[in-house]
Amino acid sequence: MTELPDGLHGAYRRPELEAAIGLSDLRAAIREGRLVASHRRVLVVRERIADLETRAAAGLLFAGDDAVLTRHTAARLYGCTAANTAPIDILVPYSRRLYQSQGLAIHNGAFVDEDDVAEVSGLRVLVPDMVLADLLCRGYQPAALACADQMLARLPDAGRAGFRELVLRRIRERKDPRGQKRAGVLLNLATGLPESPFESQLVLTFYDHDLPLATPQHSITTIDGRELYRLDFAWPEFRIAVEYDGYAAHAERQERDRLRDEDLARRGWIVIRAAVADLMTPRRLIDEIRDAFRTRRIVA
Repeated sequence: MTELPDGLHGAYRRPELEAAIGLSDLRAAIREGRLVASHRRVLVVRERIADLETRAAAGLLFAGDDAVLTRHTAARLYGCTAANTAPIDILVPYSRRLYQSQGLAIHNGAFVDEDDVAEVSGLRVLVPDMVLADLLCRGYQPAALACADQMLARLPDAGRAGFRELVLRRIRERKDPRGQKRAGVLLNLATGLPESPFESQLVLTFYDHDLPLATPQHSITTIDGRELYRLDFAWPEFRIAVEYDGYAAHAERQERDRLRDEDLARRGWIVIRAAVADLMTPRRLIDEIRDAFRTRRIVA
């Protein structure tokens, strides 16, 4: 059995692989099921066909040397778990027209300066500020905001303002003005503080329902500065908090949360619980928050 060369994350252009191992061994590898066709003239190692890096590599080999990964695929490679893993988003110049291929989303755009291309795991990827600007302008808003939070969270505090300015400049420089206004709004909402994409979506839910901006990850401390609790969202001046329960709502966790909420209530806090279902139908959650503001003699 002929050993296959490394390839690009297990992906190969067929003519190049044939030149490396010969036509006979190539046909044998295909016949044995070790290699499968991914796109026209592109083969991948069967065991790696579901891997993001392998699918991205296969897409780039299909699209050509000037192609670059963009949008969700690029964001995912930068560590944004809120980004979709399929299809593979690929940007090629306007001057080139590619037939769509299964599993790929081909985007045509202006020529990309090589200074705007980074290498991630050996793959050509649009730089993070351009990726985020595009998602904020054109992507699904909850996912775009979550990606913004995740990109900011990966930066040191001192680097966040500079990155935000880079993204804002990219938004303003876009030749296509669609989505620029909403992108600015989403970028202003992003803080890097929410600890999950669902919490980022809650930020957007609060904004869409005209609630005052909440403080993510608000710390409640003792007089000597020791942290007692960290609240997912809070309006500290009104002592109103929202805690997101996520999926791990087992009995032990529920009892711990109950005791915590009782202690917070003794300290003068109103704690409102949010669940996954509230992201789809937020009316109950919004009504409870507004009731809490009314309790504090505030209209929200």
